[in-house]
Amino acid sequence: MTDLTVDSTAREMVAAVADRGISARELMDLHLARIAERNPGLNAIVSLDEERARTGATEADEALTSGDEVGPLHGLPFAFKDTHAVGGWRTTYGSPLFADHVPENDELVVERVRRAGAVTIGKTNVPEFAAGSHTFNTIFGTTLNPVDPRFSAGGSSGGAACALASGMVPLAEGSDMGGSLRNPASFCGVVGMRPSLGRVPEWPQRNHWETTSVAGPMARNVGDLALLLSVLAGPDPRAPMALGDPGSVFASPVAGSLSGLRVALSIDLGGAFEVDDRVAAVVEEGGRTFTANGSHVTGAHPDLSLADDTFRTLRAWHFQAKFGKLLADNPHSFKQSLADNIRLGQGLTGADIARAYAQRTSLAEAMRLFFEQYDVLVLPVSQVPPFPADQEFPSDINGKPMETYLDWMKSAYFITVTGCPAISLPTGDTVDGLPVGIQIVAPHGADRRLLEIAAAVEGADR
Repeated sequence: MTDLTVDSTAREMVAAVADRGISARELMDLHLARIAERNPGLNAIVSLDEERARTGATEADEALTSGDEVGPLHGLPFAFKDTHAVGGWRTTYGSPLFADHVPENDELVVERVRRAGAVTIGKTNVPEFAAGSHTFNTIFGTTLNPVDPRFSAGGSSGGAACALASGMVPLAEGSDMGGSLRNPASFCGVVGMRPSLGRVPEWPQRNHWETTSVAGPMARNVGDLALLLSVLAGPDPRAPMALGDPGSVFASPVAGSLSGLRVALSIDLGGAFEVDDRVAAVVEEGGRTFTANGSHVTGAHPDLSLADDTFRTLRAWHFQAKFGKLLADNPHSFKQSLADNIRLGQGLTGADIARAYAQRTSLAEAMRLFFEQYDVLVLPVSQVPPFPADQEFPSDINGKPMETYLDWMKSAYFITVTGCPAISLPTGDTVDGLPVGIQIVAPHGADRRLLEIAAAVEGADR
């Protein structure tokens, strides 16, 4: 039997609502039924409000009846990441300090999704202040993997990825500093994209010039992801670092070819980090997909040796600036790993920050030169497959100990500090049936081209 919530694309759902093949209220009821079925065992959706959701869906139907102009997501049920402020809706950031927080206004990404016609149903679960790539907190508990609930759904957009994969929502948005869109997409078998710096503006911001974290789209397929990016992307006068291209450049269906593509494939960026053997096998298989479809695949990688120090320095500085006073006033209300990362930032000097930004400039230049020879770089999204949900982070990879909760995320955050767009694309499973994605990276600004290549890989795998 066909299940609309998992067997139809978001584009098909929007078209069905617009053509009156199904009402927004009926579509909402189907998704709420799916949530009732799956969410108790997975814990992906939090702060669910069925009454407000049904009211919003009814209003969406009334707008169609009255002939009002509607947006590209009109009538779609939507749950926002619980680190993104939704006006009038409980937004906790996964922290007990904000357990009852209800913001007055939408932040920009929420504003755009709602203006496009999506109907809010609730929030998606996150780790505390989105720190770490395993979704758990003391307010709502742990989000579990939809493929096998014994394992992690990843994070920090773990609730979003789990809700997508299990059919509770047709689309999801998230944010990515060190892999928070890409890692959970890999763990849950969906598509997640970290756009180019400036592609999706964010407002309000404590520091408009701090650009390690970006917002971006998640979906069950590349075409739907492009649809959501068309809503999220585009300039805004409140965001001075925004790229000037309108979001509409991503609205049309995406299609591409792998023939003649120059692909650099690297499992570990020249030994820069450890990769689980099971993940390496899937990524190598992904490389064969490119070759089989006419790409020229070469074992190559850029020199990103400066990336580790750059990311860790900027992350600690960002966390200290954002949470330092809050931690000082509430020293027992933070998980230990986050508190340690915030305190690490207290010892940084101006010279440390200057060094990190100079290194980041060098990394961006290294990627620019690298992409003169290659069209894309392919590497693992995450260095590990989904790990047990009762662990905060993997203790080792192939027997090599992981000293911190960041060590197993280098394959994602090394790309973060380059500013390039990167997409996590479902590619295969480990021998024990756990999802693994490949990470495809393109030059800064080449987001549309990246989507076309990802769509071609997706089509080749079918």
